[in-house]
Amino acid sequence: MIEQKQLRLPEFRRGFHLITSFLESHLDFPETGLLNLFIQHTSAGLTINENADPSVRVDFETIMTNMIPEDCDEYTHTLEGCDDMPSHVKSSIVGCSLNIPITDGRLNLGTWQGVYFCEFRNFGGHRNLVATIYS
Repeated sequence: MIEQKQLRLPEFRRGFHLITSFLESHLDFPETGLLNLFIQHTSAGLTINENADPSVRVDFETIMTNMIPEDCDEYTHTLEGCDDMPSHVKSSIVGCSLNIPITDGRLNLGTWQGVYFCEFRNFGGHRNLVATIYS
Protein backbone atom coordinates (compact mmCIF):
# COMPACT_ATOMS: atom_id res chain seq x y z
CA MET A 1 0.00 0.00 0.00
CA ILE A 2 1.17 3.54 -0.75
CA GLU A 3 0.04 6.66 1.10
CA GLN A 4 1.08 10.19 0.29
CA LYS A 5 0.72 13.38 2.28
CA GLN A 6 1.72 16.98 1.61
CA LEU A 7 3.33 18.68 4.64
CA ARG A 8 3.94 22.39 5.05
CA LEU A 9 6.88 23.20 7.27
CA PRO A 10 6.78 26.26 9.48
CA GLU A 11 9.10 29.10 8.50
CA PHE A 12 12.67 28.49 9.62
CA ARG A 13 15.58 30.86 9.68
CA ARG A 14 18.58 30.05 7.53
CA GLY A 15 20.38 26.99 8.89
CA PHE A 16 20.01 23.30 9.67
CA HIS A 17 16.92 22.32 11.66
CA LEU A 18 15.85 19.00 13.18
CA ILE A 19 12.38 18.05 11.93
CA THR A 20 12.20 14.44 13.15
CA SER A 21 9.58 15.25 15.82
CA PHE A 22 7.56 17.28 13.30
CA LEU A 23 7.45 14.28 10.96
CA GLU A 24 6.52 11.88 13.76
CA SER A 25 3.65 14.13 14.86
CA HIS A 26 2.26 14.69 11.35
CA LEU A 27 2.54 11.21 9.85
CA ASP A 28 1.03 7.82 10.72
CA PHE A 29 3.57 5.07 10.21
CA PRO A 30 2.73 1.42 9.50
CA GLU A 31 4.46 -1.36 11.45
CA THR A 32 6.95 -1.89 8.62
CA GLY A 33 7.62 0.19 5.56
CA LEU A 34 9.60 2.96 3.96
CA LEU A 35 9.21 6.74 4.14
CA ASN A 36 10.31 8.80 1.17
CA LEU A 37 10.56 12.53 1.84
CA PHE A 38 10.85 15.01 -1.02
CA ILE A 39 11.21 18.78 -0.67
CA GLN A 40 9.57 20.80 -3.44
CA HIS A 41 12.12 23.61 -3.50
CA THR A 42 15.43 24.27 -5.24
CA SER A 43 16.98 26.36 -2.46
CA ALA A 44 16.50 24.04 0.54
CA GLY A 45 17.41 20.43 1.28
CA LEU A 46 17.03 17.37 3.46
CA THR A 47 19.65 15.24 5.15
CA ILE A 48 20.18 12.93 8.12
CA ASN A 49 22.83 13.63 10.72
CA GLU A 50 23.65 14.21 14.42
CA ASN A 51 20.55 14.84 16.53
CA ALA A 52 22.05 15.42 19.99
CA ASP A 53 24.59 18.24 19.90
CA PRO A 54 23.24 21.48 18.35
CA SER A 55 26.77 22.68 17.61
CA VAL A 56 26.86 20.21 14.71
CA ARG A 57 24.10 22.18 12.99
CA VAL A 58 25.98 25.45 13.56
CA ASP A 59 29.14 23.93 12.08
CA PHE A 60 27.18 22.66 9.06
CA GLU A 61 26.10 26.25 8.34
CA THR A 62 29.67 27.53 8.77
CA ILE A 63 31.12 24.88 6.46
CA MET A 64 28.49 25.38 3.75
CA THR A 65 28.89 29.17 3.86
CA ASN A 66 32.66 28.86 3.56
CA MET A 67 32.45 26.30 0.73
CA ILE A 68 29.79 28.19 -1.23
CA PRO A 69 30.06 31.93 -0.54
CA GLU A 70 27.53 34.61 -1.36
CA ASP A 71 28.27 37.74 -3.39
CA CYS A 72 30.62 35.99 -5.80
CA ASP A 73 31.24 38.27 -8.80
CA GLU A 74 31.27 35.23 -11.11
CA TYR A 75 27.62 34.26 -10.38
CA THR A 76 25.20 35.19 -13.17
CA HIS A 77 21.94 34.09 -11.49
CA THR A 78 21.60 37.08 -9.16
CA LEU A 79 18.11 38.57 -9.67
CA GLU A 80 16.66 37.00 -6.50
CA GLY A 81 19.40 38.15 -4.15
CA CYS A 82 22.91 37.25 -3.08
CA ASP A 83 21.76 34.09 -1.25
CA ASP A 84 19.82 32.60 -4.18
CA MET A 85 22.48 31.01 -6.40
CA PRO A 86 24.47 29.67 -3.43
CA SER A 87 21.20 28.17 -2.13
CA HIS A 88 20.65 26.28 -5.38
CA VAL A 89 24.16 24.82 -5.26
CA LYS A 90 23.83 23.86 -1.57
CA SER A 91 20.50 22.18 -2.34
CA SER A 92 22.09 20.12 -5.10
CA ILE A 93 24.95 19.07 -2.83
CA VAL A 94 22.74 18.12 0.14
CA GLY A 95 19.87 16.68 -1.89
CA CYS A 96 16.11 16.98 -2.10
CA SER A 97 14.92 13.58 -0.90
CA LEU A 98 15.47 10.89 1.74
CA ASN A 99 14.43 7.27 2.21
CA ILE A 100 14.04 6.13 5.81
CA PRO A 101 13.01 2.61 6.89
CA ILE A 102 10.03 2.21 9.20
CA THR A 103 10.27 -0.55 11.81
CA ASP A 104 7.83 -1.27 14.64
CA GLY A 105 5.79 1.79 13.63
CA ARG A 106 8.71 4.23 14.00
CA LEU A 107 11.41 5.77 11.85
CA ASN A 108 14.34 3.38 12.07
CA LEU A 109 17.04 5.99 12.59
CA GLY A 110 20.31 5.34 14.37
CA THR A 111 20.77 6.39 17.99
CA TRP A 112 22.28 9.77 17.13
CA GLN A 113 20.46 10.41 13.85
CA GLY A 114 17.80 12.99 13.11
CA VAL A 115 16.18 14.37 9.96
CA TYR A 116 17.41 17.85 9.08
CA PHE A 117 15.57 20.46 7.08
CA CYS A 118 18.25 22.64 5.52
CA GLU A 119 17.14 26.21 4.84
CA PHE A 120 19.66 27.87 2.57
CA ARG A 121 17.84 31.17 1.93
CA ASN A 122 17.90 34.09 4.33
CA PHE A 123 14.10 34.35 4.04
CA GLY A 124 12.84 31.09 2.53
CA GLY A 125 9.31 31.19 3.92
CA HIS A 126 7.15 28.10 4.32
CA ARG A 127 8.46 24.99 2.59
CA ASN A 128 6.53 22.00 1.26
CA LEU A 129 7.41 18.34 1.70
CA VAL A 130 5.85 15.34 0.01
CA ALA A 131 5.84 12.32 2.33
CA THR A 132 5.23 8.98 0.62
CA ILE A 133 4.85 5.93 2.86
CA TYR A 134 5.23 2.47 1.37
CA SER A 135 3.93 -0.40 3.49
